[in-house]
Amino acid sequence: MVSFDLKDRIAMVTGASRGIGRAIAETLAEHGAEVIVVSRKLGSLEPVAADIRERGGKAVAFACNMGSLADIDLLYTKICDKYGRLDILVNNAATNPYFGEMATIDEGAWEKTLSVNLKGPFFMIQKAVPLMQVAGKGAVVNVSSVNGIRPAAFQGVYSITKGALITMTQAFAKELAPHHIRVNALLPGFTDTKFSSVLMQNKEIYDMVVAQIPLRRHADPAEMAGAVLYLVSDAASYTTGACITCDGGLLA
Repeated sequence: MVSFDLKDRIAMVTGASRGIGRAIAETLAEHGAEVIVVSRKLGSLEPVAADIRERGGKAVAFACNMGSLADIDLLYTKICDKYGRLDILVNNAATNPYFGEMATIDEGAWEKTLSVNLKGPFFMIQKAVPLMQVAGKGAVVNVSSVNGIRPAAFQGVYSITKGALITMTQAFAKELAPHHIRVNALLPGFTDTKFSSVLMQNKEIYDMVVAQIPLRRHADPAEMAGAVLYLVSDAASYTTGACITCDGGLLA
């Protein structure tokens, strides 16, 4: 039978303090998972974990800078000590510190974008493998973007990292399949998040963007969570190396 039940599973969601990450964490908790919500600042995470617990779910909050291997090592030490295993990993944390032409980006912005958007997810997966092997299987979802397929104007470096994240997903999917660890990607389109706030607040730009979307609207973060629920559940037991696009038809 098809099942979306995540009871007794330990799930970690990065970038979970708001937007898509928070929506994913709440959805996984609603379906029975004990959720580890992760972001750079603990203060922004505690209300998320508290809200999940108030709704009857299970959640804890850990701070971690995805661009720091030392932080990632410490995070996994805490997970090992508390749980001894990990069943689900959702790499959602990302950054886009520069909006403009690639010809003028400085090294600092370049390094930060690649560090958080690529190095972080890579080592998060690498360090999750031993913990998933404890349970005999696991599921990873990397949150990429439609920009990884079709680079957006003035978001070139961000788009490069999201394209590379798709390739990373496929590479890990092949390598980890013998360990029964599935690795897939979500490609959100125009969604109401902090990243898109500049576009959302400028009516001229907003109308131009929405005009390219067949559904003629932006997405709510909660509309991304269903695809992730599918990918981490047993309903997707034969799905690995896939990219699910949730973009209102933009790339159709």
